[in-house]
Amino acid sequence: MQAQPTQPSITISAGPRDPQWVDRLKEEYTALINYIKNNKSEDNDWVKLEPANKECTNWKGKCWVVHNLIRYEFDFQFEIPPTYPLAPIEIEIPSLDGLTPKMYRGGKICIDIHFAPLWQKNAPKFGIVHALQLALAPWLAAEIPVLIEEGKIKKD
Repeated sequence: MQAQPTQPSITISAGPRDPQWVDRLKEEYTALINYIKNNKSEDNDWVKLEPANKECTNWKGKCWVVHNLIRYEFDFQFEIPPTYPLAPIEIEIPSLDGLTPKMYRGGKICIDIHFAPLWQKNAPKFGIVHALQLALAPWLAAEIPVLIEEGKIKKD
């Protein structure tokens, strides 16, 4: 995965409990569509994402990494916290739960050291696309090759 330019800031500071949540979602969708479109145009497609409920507070998707010319694909999910956008999104990869110390119970990827402080400095202008680009992508790039080499992840 190559680093992508940071996506535009989200301008509406609203969480799931706010009346402006729908307006915030429009900005979130625009940023996600642009990010995925840019990735595809640069042959760097690595993620698919969709809301898992009508309120768009739960999301699910697939992400993948190619290591030694083999594609490894993982389901992931997250819930928009009630205090979003001030609180960062915690992304879960349930199938990898317990395989690395850089993960919390339930398969939540560790974001404490690197991403959480960055989110706090940039809230509320960071959004879902920033969590994918600046938390999930680097985590996958750092952790998946190690887990493969340790034999903890095997291709079926």
